[in-house]
Amino acid sequence: MKKKTTGLGARLLMAALFLGVTAYFGIQAFQFLDDPLSLTLAYQYEVERTQDLTGFLIREERVLPDEGGGLLRIQRAEGERVAAGGIVASVYADQASLDRQAEIDSLESRVEQLQYAQDLALAAETTRKLDAQITQNLLEYRRFLTADRLYDAESTALELRAMVLKRDYSDTGNGDISLQLQELGAQLLALRSQSEGTVRRITAPEAGLYSSEVDGFESVLTPDLVEDLTPSGLSALRADPSAVSQVGKLVLGDEWYYAAVMSAEDAAALLQRQEELRRAGDSLYLRFSKGVDRDLPVTLRFTGPRENGQVVAVFWGNAYLRELTLLRQQRSQVITDTISGIRVPKECLRAEKAYLDENGQSATQEAIGIYCLVGREARFKPVQVVHSAESFVLVTPAPELNPEVAGDAKRIIRPGEQVVVSARGLFDGKVLT
Repeated sequence: MKKKTTGLGARLLMAALFLGVTAYFGIQAFQFLDDPLSLTLAYQYEVERTQDLTGFLIREERVLPDEGGGLLRIQRAEGERVAAGGIVASVYADQASLDRQAEIDSLESRVEQLQYAQDLALAAETTRKLDAQITQNLLEYRRFLTADRLYDAESTALELRAMVLKRDYSDTGNGDISLQLQELGAQLLALRSQSEGTVRRITAPEAGLYSSEVDGFESVLTPDLVEDLTPSGLSALRADPSAVSQVGKLVLGDEWYYAAVMSAEDAAALLQRQEELRRAGDSLYLRFSKGVDRDLPVTLRFTGPRENGQVVAVFWGNAYLRELTLLRQQRSQVITDTISGIRVPKECLRAEKAYLDENGQSATQEAIGIYCLVGREARFKPVQVVHSAESFVLVTPAPELNPEVAGDAKRIIRPGEQVVVSARGLFDGKVLT
């Protein structure tokens, strides 16, 4: 009977020990999972204030006549500047004439490559320079392909091919080069004599930028008409179907306009903001949705007649026109401001500073700030909110802090700091584990 009682006691003891250990680890796990301490990284960030627009690009343009009769070959790249009297295109009498010209171009390219190798003798420094140019062209070629700018990619590929051939000729002896140049010169002379009278040149009547795109708005949207545009008039504009040319057109001058409909109140506010930027030495910027990979400085030149609370806002620019020759109706954003600050979640902001007074009692004082982990302690750092979004804020150090003062310098928030999002019983100086 005694043995039976002893065995029962041992089992009860083991059960109690098991329950105690389980309860201990359960409490530890609960405290671990229930620990509200959460940290995040503060980092530098920029926010732009923009307004979406849809409008038309306006330039002074001249359509080149398309006389027909023959095979047309354009000899200018998109956006290339052409002098008055410069050749824009050639018209060939038949396919044989066009093929002959292609052969002439190929021979001229080979002559130019051979002369490069012969004249410079491809010294070591020259070779390195050519290698660097080849590498740069490869990068440009890849960038154009990635951006789906196939026309630019094709032009870069032709330049790259010529450079590679030049580099290849570096191993050819000068005697072989001279012999090849003589043979090529004779072939060119014969081909040019055969092509006489079979080619007609189309030249530029005045200087301008070449564009292959003729869309019918060249005579409909002109700089002289923008001041009188109304919102209904702008939306009713239609291209002139008779404006057709396979040759292309010339974009004249260096100025361009962008006309878009916006509310009269927004236009007035934009004019006021432009004046503020002008006094600060800055300007408005336009960002087009496609075709241009940069923000363009512009001036809101004027607004048209008011109609149903709306006006036509006309922006003016005189930079990067050669990148805009293919653009007409475009979506864009006008950038009115750029705000910089340190980005943190909204939950990090505190409306008061908590601390322990000299008696060890909890106390608070009104102050907007953020707790940062410094070493193992939470330190309150006063901030100023410069921008508020749905889930985050941009802050800067409180303006009353002086970085030259040692005490203030330690309270200035900086990018890269660990910011406390949540913690239990948080106060300035609390040790966080």
